[in-house]
Amino acid sequence: MTPDHKGVDSCPNSRLRANDAPHMDRAQRGGAASMTLARLMTWLSPAFPVGSFSYSHGLEWEVETGRVKDAATLGGWIEDVLFHGAGRTDAIFLAEAWRAISAGDAVLLKEVAELAAAFAPSAERRLETLAQGAAFLAAVKAVWPHPAIDTLSAQEEIAYPIAVGACTAAHGLPLIATGQAFMQAFAANLVSAGVRLIPLGQTDGLRVIARLEPLIPRIVADALGAALDDVGGIAVMADIASMRHETQYTRLFRS
Repeated sequence: MTPDHKGVDSCPNSRLRANDAPHMDRAQRGGAASMTLARLMTWLSPAFPVGSFSYSHGLEWEVETGRVKDAATLGGWIEDVLFHGAGRTDAIFLAEAWRAISAGDAVLLKEVAELAAAFAPSAERRLETLAQGAAFLAAVKAVWPHPAIDTLSAQEEIAYPIAVGACTAAHGLPLIATGQAFMQAFAANLVSAGVRLIPLGQTDGLRVIARLEPLIPRIVADALGAALDDVGGIAVMADIASMRHETQYTRLFRS
């Protein structure tokens, strides 16, 4: 018999490939999403070598005074930090750094980096953000190098959200997912500090995380819709706590 040459559709294998194309596209998109999730989970994991476990963001002083003493007061304190303090502010800085790298705008990146480095209200909070920023940038450059990240090398001081925003943009990770992962990691680290300091049981710690979980997307959405002119906070007690922590007699944490 003479083969039927009516085109691609006459070939069963061709029909199979054509029909499977949408499924392959979906699989590719799913694979890309999985890679994004895996990278963010790695970079913002407690195991990533930035030393986040050694900072309490002033919480150690709040526990010392008795103002934070249980799961309820811990949750309230962290909510205030996220809504009115460094949580929202750092998310704005992260977004601006991400946009600067994405647009190839070295001038904007320099401006944002300098502002973020100057924005810490105390010596220990400055140490907290600059030390983690330097460590994060060094780890990413060593294992996931990218030419766009080298633009940060000219900056002497790199705050943590600047390093995260720049590196994730250089590697094509989406801004919204990055902002949520960054905020979740920040909140989880404060909960972990509270569990150790108060102390709380692990289950109470998880209850605090569950309490914060629905709030994080709202804070991130607000921060990502803001601009540098909107940077600022009113978490005054957290700022004072970080200053008082500098002279606290017995300390487990660096901030």
